[in-house]
Order: sequence, then C-alpha cells, then structure tokens
Amino acid sequence: MQRLLPGMNDMGRKTKNRKFKEIPGFDPQRRSFLGAMAAAAGVTLAPGVMLYGIARTSPAKARALDAAVSSDVRWGMLIDLGRCDNGCDDCVTACATENGIGGHGRPATDAQWIRKIEVSDPQTGASKSLPMMCQHCADPPCVDVCPTGASFKRADGIVLVDKHTCIGCRYCMMACPYKARSFVHEVLEDQKPHAPRGKGTVESCTMCVHRIDVGGDPACVEACSDTGGGAMLFGDLNDPDSEISKRVATYATQQIRADLGLDPGVRYRNL
Repeated sequence: MQRLLPGMNDMGRKTKNRKFKEIPGFDPQRRSFLGAMAAAAGVTLAPGVMLYGIARTSPAKARALDAAVSSDVRWGMLIDLGRCDNGCDDCVTACATENGIGGHGRPATDAQWIRKIEVSDPQTGASKSLPMMCQHCADPPCVDVCPTGASFKRADGIVLVDKHTCIGCRYCMMACPYKARSFVHEVLEDQKPHAPRGKGTVESCTMCVHRIDVGGDPACVEACSDTGGGAMLFGDLNDPDSEISKRVATYATQQIRADLGLDPGVRYRNL
C-alpha cells in the first residue's frame, strides 16, 4: 500500500525515506546565493555586539534518498516575537498555500496548521501576538494516547500523523495542550501530492517535512524571511554550530507550557 506521509513504515513508528516530487518554486541555487548574501549582513551596534538578520542559508542538509532520518538531528524553530508584527499573518498564508489548506466558512472547525493567537499577562495586561502550531515535542502526548500508532515522532523530532492508520478518534486532539491539531470534516479535493489529507482523520503542522528532507526550510519560515519581519528561524537544535543553537544559547528563550515537561521543539524569544 502506498504510504501517505514521508518517513514512516507500516506501524507508523519507524521511519525511512521516500522519493518526493520537486517543490514548486524551490530553487536550491537561488537559496544558496541568498544565504551567502544574508550571512554577510551583520551590523555592528557596539563593541562585541552584532545585529544579524535571519540567515537565509538553509540549515537543513538534504539526505540521500535511501538514508534514514537520525536522532543526531533535532529540527526546531525559534520565533522572535520582537520581530513578529501583530497584524502579519504571512506565515499562516504560506502554510495554507503550501499544504492546500482552505476554509469552509466554519472558523471553529476549519483545519488550521498554524494560527496567530493573542496571549496576555493577567497581572499587567500586556499582550503579545504569536504564531502557534504543533510544537513537535520531544515527549508528545498525542503519540502517547494514540490507540493505533497513527501519531508518531520521527527520529529527528518531527511529529506526524499516518492517515492510513488514523481512525479519527481525536484522542490526540484532546491530549495536545496547544490545540494544534485539526479534524477533517469534509471530503477534500485538489490536494497537494506532498500533503495528502482525508475526511475523518486528524492533521497538524508537519514542519514541511517534504521540504526539510530535500534541504529546504518550512514554508512559514521562508515567507516570514521574504515578506514578513524575519521572526522565524529554523534549524538543528542538536548542532551547537547551527544559528538556532547559538541564539538559544545566547538569548533568553521560552517554551510554551514548559511546566508540562514535554520539551517542545518550538521556542519563543521576547515573549
């Protein structure tokens, strides 16, 4: 049986690579050129202090198509809310375009892989707007409660759903403290080959695994860098030399509901 999602076997637990179709509009040579230009765009503010834009070099290195994902890598995201405009939803639009997600006039139940939410401090009244998606936890509760193994985590930290084995019980939706999963209520047409979806199944952000596996960035990160405020940075949290690891080590960052001990792969700065 042909698998719906990249990087899974019949049990939905172990992973192996698949061949994917070329991503429309994705030009590795152009991305490499832009990355080289952006990497040199540091501005000195004071002795020892440099201001950098979001590096456009792609942190994901394309694997050989017959190579399995490895736990040596843990993909993650850093979102700087100091750069995230309250009125900007370019990341949401890019995700919908990339993965073929459309509304049906029912906002309460329409699928959403990434959304902008408002969080506020009840004591001070201060509020922030932030992108919220699957947090790709190191210890995901959605995987723990899934009765069929449809919810699973790849070795590189990306949490996915096998639509072939999902029975639509929605236990994972109840278990997710981030309300990051959606249930598909309608028959869907004109789907993207890299993001198959089906009525009666649960879905959520895949961190654009089809892009990552060929050395690209998630669509939301690319859109934020191109037309947004450059608030989103993607990379390998296990690599101390990666830009995301350097920033996490240098600046104070937060995980949403860190008290739950789930170790989300998405971190926020200036929250």
